[in-house]
Amino acid sequence: MSTMRVVEITRPGGPEVLEIRERQRPDPGPHEVLIRVCAAGLNRSDLLQRAGRYPVPADASDLPGLEVAGVVERVGDGVMAWRPGDAVCALCNGGGYAEYVAAPAGQCLPVPQGLDWAAAGALPEAAFTVWFNVFQRAGLARGESLLVHGGSSGIGILAIQMAKSLGATVYATAGTADKVAACERLGATRGIDYRREDFVEVIRRETKGRGVDVILDMVGGDYFPRNVEALAEDGRLSQIATLGGKDAALDLSKLMRKRLTLTASTLRPLDPVRKAAIAAELRATVWPLLDAGLIRPVVHAQFPLQDAGRAHELMEAGGHIGKIVLTVAS
Repeated sequence: MSTMRVVEITRPGGPEVLEIRERQRPDPGPHEVLIRVCAAGLNRSDLLQRAGRYPVPADASDLPGLEVAGVVERVGDGVMAWRPGDAVCALCNGGGYAEYVAAPAGQCLPVPQGLDWAAAGALPEAAFTVWFNVFQRAGLARGESLLVHGGSSGIGILAIQMAKSLGATVYATAGTADKVAACERLGATRGIDYRREDFVEVIRRETKGRGVDVILDMVGGDYFPRNVEALAEDGRLSQIATLGGKDAALDLSKLMRKRLTLTASTLRPLDPVRKAAIAAELRATVWPLLDAGLIRPVVHAQFPLQDAGRAHELMEAGGHIGKIVLTVAS
């Protein structure tokens, strides 16, 4: 019986609870592909799951890891789009911290031209999140403006590049001068150091009092009323996380006067049909930009699978720009 190495969360706790174990290699189910993992991206949800603060859906793997890049090893019944040997990156339902993972075929995309395994493994979660929340739900259009909070994060970096490449003006907040500079190098018209500047005032000056059309926010908490101030009339706020707190003051009259729209979501609970639809739109609209080199994920650091704990420590320290990736030896 074939086995594989995996990273298990042995108990809720700090990075030290991540340990290499052996498990049976999964079989692809109907409409799934089995991927030999070459790289797996880290996400904040992995840290929350490790700490016991992110319940895993009943039908998902208990192993962390929501995105991978690798080679299709086998395909399940009903899979027509992929064949063994194809190089793919995939949004998976957990289980990415392993040598093999089974993922829905509809959540796989080809590895873009010019990307190595680490960069490809850093791509799916951010790409799906940005497309779903900024373009599908918030409806960002060419000629509009976007404010990205957490602009130096994996999601933020991709949001800046995708929005800029598709014709929007982008502003971004970050916490250090280096991170602000990185946002501007990647396409932000103005990076905002939120520790030293009031983003509401900066946006007011930059837009001559109008405000921005869309805000992508992963902070929440006391950012909410400030986001309302920074939005233009008919603006849209897309909330994707609550790193600054889940409770917020809500002045409904301000939303009404500006005709604002608030949308909020988490990606993981979406059913495979909706995720496949996001993948199809990404392949048609964003993947050509990746193939042309106009968009590139930024990989801050790589760690071998057995050093997942060190990777988590680095992410928790918060000094990184871009993604942290686990690599798996062939």
